[in-house]
Amino acid sequence: MPEKEISHTKERYAIKGGAEEFPLMLILSLVYVCNSKCPNCPYSNCDIQKTYDDAPVMPEDIFRRIVEESGRYNAYLRITAGGEPMLHPKAVDLMAYAKRQGTRIGLITNGSLFDRKKLTSLIEAGVDNIEFSIDAGDEETYKRVRPGLDWKRVNENVRMAADIRDHLKAPTRIIVSVINQKDVDIKAADGYWGKIADKVQIRKYLTWGYNKDHSADPTPYLPLEEAVPCPWLFERFNIDTRGDVTVCGEDIAFGEKFGNVMEHSIKELWRHPKMEYFRKTHLGKKGAEIPICGKCDDWQYRSWNYNYWKVVDDAEKTKGLRSKR
Repeated sequence: MPEKEISHTKERYAIKGGAEEFPLMLILSLVYVCNSKCPNCPYSNCDIQKTYDDAPVMPEDIFRRIVEESGRYNAYLRITAGGEPMLHPKAVDLMAYAKRQGTRIGLITNGSLFDRKKLTSLIEAGVDNIEFSIDAGDEETYKRVRPGLDWKRVNENVRMAADIRDHLKAPTRIIVSVINQKDVDIKAADGYWGKIADKVQIRKYLTWGYNKDHSADPTPYLPLEEAVPCPWLFERFNIDTRGDVTVCGEDIAFGEKFGNVMEHSIKELWRHPKMEYFRKTHLGKKGAEIPICGKCDDWQYRSWNYNYWKVVDDAEKTKGLRSKR
């Protein structure tokens, strides 16, 4: 369904169904290192990665602590943020362990570091989604938006992932994401990857508080003057390599951190007074009074309906049909 036909608001706002006790999704910064300097990535435009020199990758004990609690709730772990997750030396083993504990896994990767063995292991483990962040439908554009990475290799890896999934008849969904930014032909990219992946996700360009605005589609989902509550507060949690948590994914510097998963349960932190304050303020349509929210350029691009859950649902509906296209 085209974005313009989707209603991004709701009649009533509250904790999302299923997230009353525990977040539906945990955004894990598995690493703070990367093998590219993409101009649309906020970490390329700030020094946050340097502040994690003492914790460039998430230790196994922190990851296992998160997983062992999250598995009881079948929560999604979105392996992303901070850098390229596949640079973690134990990335494959950790995700396989997480699946055995009952979590769902959505891996977001630039796709440059795979080989057949790694992809097979991840798909055999039942990783739910492998999302390739590519942002281009041709080699020339790719070199500009993904400097240092190889167009031929990412093509090989996306196709290999789909082929392995089909051969194994595995549940893994193969998703390609394309950010709608200036000087990127999203229609061409959609057409190119739509023949290979289960779903091409066209994403809004976000500033994250650090990027210059290069959006090719600034049309808001949630007009700021309507003060619609931000959905992220009601469904997801954010955890860095130290195990610290913050109230919102927009806070990539973790300036609003208020607890650590090695000291408190995620269930306890999810209904922490600070989280409840943010939610209550947003539900009262006063979210802009919160400093971090008031200066957020990306709040207007959140949506209560056009979100990760819809992308996954769309990918499931078309999974495996690429060979028939």
